Amino acid sequence: MLTIAIIGGGAAGFFAALSAKQHHPDAHVRIYEKTSKFLAKVKISGGGRCNVTNATFNQRLLSENYPRGEKFLRKAFEQFDAKSTVDWFESRDVALKTYPDQCIFPLANDSQAIIDCFWYEARKLGVEIVLSQGVEGIKCTEKGFQLHFKDSEEIVDRVIVTVGGQPKSAGLQWLADIGHRIVPPVPSLFTFNMPQDPIRELMGIVVEKASVRIEGQKLIGKGPLLVTHWGMSGPAILQLSAWGARILAEKQYQCSILVNWLDDEKEEALRAHIKSILATHGSKMISNHNPFPMPNRLWLFLLAKNEIDPASRWHDLAGKNLNKLVNTLINDRYEVKGKTTFKEEFVTAGGVDLADIDNKTMESKVCPGLFFAGEVMDIDGITGGFNFQAAWTTGFIAGVHVGKLA
Repeated sequence: MLTIAIIGGGAAGFFAALSAKQHHPDAHVRIYEKTSKFLAKVKISGGGRCNVTNATFNQRLLSENYPRGEKFLRKAFEQFDAKSTVDWFESRDVALKTYPDQCIFPLANDSQAIIDCFWYEARKLGVEIVLSQGVEGIKCTEKGFQLHFKDSEEIVDRVIVTVGGQPKSAGLQWLADIGHRIVPPVPSLFTFNMPQDPIRELMGIVVEKASVRIEGQKLIGKGPLLVTHWGMSGPAILQLSAWGARILAEKQYQCSILVNWLDDEKEEALRAHIKSILATHGSKMISNHNPFPMPNRLWLFLLAKNEIDPASRWHDLAGKNLNKLVNTLINDRYEVKGKTTFKEEFVTAGGVDLADIDNKTMESKVCPGLFFAGEVMDIDGITGGFNFQAAWTTGFIAGVHVGKLA
C-alpha cells in the first residue's frame, strides 16, 4: 500500500490530504501536526469567520493578487481556481456568501463550518490525523522517505510538506539540508506603527477609499484605511505591507508613507472640486461643510494639522492655506516606526524557492516523490482570501499528483 505523509495540519495540509485520498483511495494518507490542534489558523482567520477565497474568477486577474508567486500560480489555477473552491465547498453542503468587496465567507459566518467540513471529509475518506508529532528531519532513501521525529523514525513512500510560513529560515533548514533553496522569510500583511503621532487620537475611524505609498517607491496600497491606537491598518495598509514586504524589511520598518485620503484623486481634479465648492458653498464654515468622503473627525484633524481656523469660511481659503490643504488631502505624510504582526495569523514572504518546484504537480525538482503546498513555498497573497486560495490550489494539485509516480 502506498503511504503518503502530510507534514502540517493546517489549511494546505488538510486540503492536500483530502485530495490525495480522493484521487488515490487505496493509499494510506496520514497528517502529522506538531501542535495539539489542527487547522488553528483557519479557526481564527477573518475574525473567526474564515475568508475562504475571493470572487475573482478570472485566473489571470486572480494571480495578480500575489506579490510572490504570480506566474507560478497562474499555471496552477488552470487546475484549481477560485470557482473550483466555491464548487468544492458547496458540493459538500457548505453554503458560502460573497460580500461587496468580493471576499467569500461561509454563510454561517463561522470558521467552524470549514473545520467541520474538513473533519467530516477526513473521517469519511479515512485520512489519519496524528497530533503533537512534529517532523524534525527528512531523508531520501531507496525505500522512500525517512521521517525523523523527536523519539522515533518512520519510512513513507511520498511526502507533501505543508508546514506553512516560517518566521525564520532556521524553521526550514531541514528542507535546505536535502537540497532545497530557501528564500529568507520576512513578514507580510502587517500594520504600521506611528508612536506619538497625533493621528492615533482618531483610533477607530475608517476612510473607505484611500491609497498609500512608501515615499520614494512606486508601490501602492488601495482600499479602506483604519486608524488604530498604534497607527494605521486596514486593507490599504495590509496590501502595501505585502507588496513592500522586502523593501520594508530592508528599511527595518522605518520609513515615510504618503496617504491620499481621496483614493486616487489628482491635484488638478481636487483644485477643480474646491473651486466648485467656493462657487456654491463659499459662505459656509469650513468645519461645518466637509465635502469629502471622510469622517468629520478626520476632516477637523486635517484642518488643525494645517492650522486652518475651523470657524473660517470656504471663501477665506486661499493662497498658502489652500495649497497646504490640497497637499494634505492627497499627499499626507506620516512616519512609520515599526510594525505590528498578528502572530496567530502571520503571513510570510519567503520559503522554498519556486524554482525548485514544478507548478504543474507541486513536486520537488530536487527530491522526486516530495511535494509542497501552501505558504511553505515562496508564495503569499494580499488580504481578501487569496492566501487560503493558494493553499487550496496547491494542496489540491499536490494531492492529485502525489500518487502518480511509478
